[in-house]
Amino acid sequence: MDEWTFGLSAMDLGALTVFLLSWLACEPMIRAISRRRGALNADLDLMRTAWMRAMTRREMRMVDSQLLGHTINSASFFASANLILIAAVGGVLFGGEAALRNLPAVGVEAPTRVMEVKFALISICLARGLLDFIWSIRQLNYTVALVGAAPESDSAPDHLDAYALTVAEVLNPAMHGFNRGVRVYYFALAAGAWLIHPAFLALGALMAIALLAWRQSASPAALGVRHALSVLGGPAPPTS
Repeated sequence: MDEWTFGLSAMDLGALTVFLLSWLACEPMIRAISRRRGALNADLDLMRTAWMRAMTRREMRMVDSQLLGHTINSASFFASANLILIAAVGGVLFGGEAALRNLPAVGVEAPTRVMEVKFALISICLARGLLDFIWSIRQLNYTVALVGAAPESDSAPDHLDAYALTVAEVLNPAMHGFNRGVRVYYFALAAGAWLIHPAFLALGALMAIALLAWRQSASPAALGVRHALSVLGGPAPPTS
């Protein structure tokens, strides 16, 4: 039985179960919240579509290019940071007992096999985020090509609107991938807390879910984007 559980205690297994269920439930929860009017992700989809409409009507699109370039740089920064963190965690994970020797000095102590499982979980979280950032960067580069090929601003309005919607169909999934990559950090931090105590793993995962749900629906950023969208002619913000 110990071989199947990798030497983890019952508390470790319970906390890991809570973590995995929270991680699996995160994306369906975000999608469910986003289907409601006033959710941050849904409002940002509409805002980016409005941005692409404005882009097609501008004669000079330098600002749009700079904004996309900034977004690509942000995604590249996070991807590079993930690679560094994965290398650091991998160095500990594959360094054997010599790499784990100094951990008890900082209050982190467990059998070597258990510590390897804990570091492996951190590495898996970071690797998932890296894949999301890489796919986001690729889609953002596709968006750059679409912006560069945008029709002239004096084209027929219907043609411009149709093209703007097409560009938004590539830009929005790119930003969704970027957001998924950022959300992984919440769970990587929870996985790191497992090094201290199993309860912190479960608590960290539950706190990540609660924080992400709040930021999607009731944070100042969500309310601000909601009001900005109403100014552009989108759904009106709720009255208090």
